Amino acid sequence: MVKCVSHQQASQLLHNKFIVVLGDSIQRSVYKDLVLLLQKDKRLTFQQLRSKGEMSFERDCLVEGGCLNQMHNGTEYREVRQFQSAHHLVRFYFLTRIYSSYMQSILDDFRHGLKPDVVIVNSCVWDISRYSSTWKDDYKENLSRFFDKLSGILPEETLVLWSLTMPLAERIKGGFLVPEIEHKAPNLRYDVIEANFYSGSLADALGIDVLDLHFQFRFALHHRTNDGVHWNALAHRRMTSLLLQHAAQAWGVKLPCPLTAVEHTEVTVKQPVYGNASYPTEMCPTNRYNKGRPHNDETTGGCRPARRPQRPFHRRKCEQHGRVGNGYDYRAHHHQHYVPYHEHQPHFEPYHEHHHQHVMRSRQHRHHYAPYYRPNPYAHFGNYY
Repeated sequence: MVKCVSHQQASQLLHNKFIVVLGDSIQRSVYKDLVLLLQKDKRLTFQQLRSKGEMSFERDCLVEGGCLNQMHNGTEYREVRQFQSAHHLVRFYFLTRIYSSYMQSILDDFRHGLKPDVVIVNSCVWDISRYSSTWKDDYKENLSRFFDKLSGILPEETLVLWSLTMPLAERIKGGFLVPEIEHKAPNLRYDVIEANFYSGSLADALGIDVLDLHFQFRFALHHRTNDGVHWNALAHRRMTSLLLQHAAQAWGVKLPCPLTAVEHTEVTVKQPVYGNASYPTEMCPTNRYNKGRPHNDETTGGCRPARRPQRPFHRRKCEQHGRVGNGYDYRAHHHQHYVPYHEHQPHFEPYHEHHHQHVMRSRQHRHHYAPYYRPNPYAHFGNYY
């Protein structure tokens, strides 16, 4: 039994949020656990943790790479996944380097398209093992470029979480550890600690939130799998809980009910999601993840986010036409109606220092907002956007 954030808490906290997860295979499992938690109180199976590049996982879509292309362990491997429900949008990009031409294309997606509300990112093991034996200068420079570009693209309200790399074992094996670099394996766990120091210090200095998962799991090594790199379902649910607890603290939101203990139950393909709800096939994006996005109805689940601050001027024109950037249409259906803001309003608490036991840096204040949910200032025209 592990104290974890429940499905209800996660669903309410991330209501109408766009979450992006960037990173390697461990980050892929972070994405999978979050997608699963947003639908039911279950944990990942061993097979789900091992799988990569599959066409679909728990109603998500493989958008790019993976089994759509050749599966390999090279640095050019790509995998982009996306999960969408009526009120959540979660996307995953597989990375082998924190800054590259591929990362520039991802940042272009953010620049010209939908801006994420939460970015969970980590990139380390591939960076320090696959590209150069003298990785320190390159890694520092790439980190600096990435953080600089990211801060110039995302709005101030976006919560960026840099998660430090988990502890490695002395003897490891994995897809990144090709025969050419097997000689690095014994010292890689020490390199990770050093890389964590560089990345965490830089992120903290730039005002980016840091979650030290290496520290959090230093005494939980029995939850590490036999390859010495990856972690089991219990550990991943704990990671998800730490990430969501941090997001709640950063937004000044008090979760509506105490943490519940999640029982270990197997996930079955026959288990219905959201009761008997079904999702139309057109919800799956087919054109560079630019089709479909969450819309709103009167359902709140008891946790209504606060109103969003005014957007920058250069984005208002697109929003007045019900679109953002590269084609997302988020106008609600005409039969849906607006629920007054004062109803179902969550309880907010200041983001004080004593709340902060899992992060390196205390952010004093951050607005909690719902980018897909806001009343139409032109309501007299008869619809909502």
